[in-house]
Amino acid sequence: MSVPADRKYAKTHEWFLVEGDVVTIGITQFAADELTDITYVELPSVGTKFSAGDTIAEIESVKATSEIFTAIDGEVIEVNGELEDHPEYVNDSAFEEGWMIKLRSNSVEPLAALLDAGAYDAVHNES
Repeated sequence: MSVPADRKYAKTHEWFLVEGDVVTIGITQFAADELTDITYVELPSVGTKFSAGDTIAEIESVKATSEIFTAIDGEVIEVNGELEDHPEYVNDSAFEEGWMIKLRSNSVEPLAALLDAGAYDAVHNES
């Protein structure tokens, strides 16, 4: 599956979609497929502040528990509450319905250092 070209990607399989000063964060379809059946997504509360490198969420699957990291500083302004009852959205639609949080950030500049879609595809196809 190809990854959307409108976002940036971390080697740890998070994606970041920038819309002004708001950044939507989720995991890639590749990561969701590797985790297999996702059974629970733990999300932060609105208003929580994070620094780049912090764990912002956890995903549990039948296979493993994984931490989700942020590559930027910001404050949570929205969480995908649908994932509480429907964690499978991450498996079914990682780039759309499976988004996790939205952060408001004073600087999205650090995201420029992340991978574009082509580079992300190249990295995970090597593994």
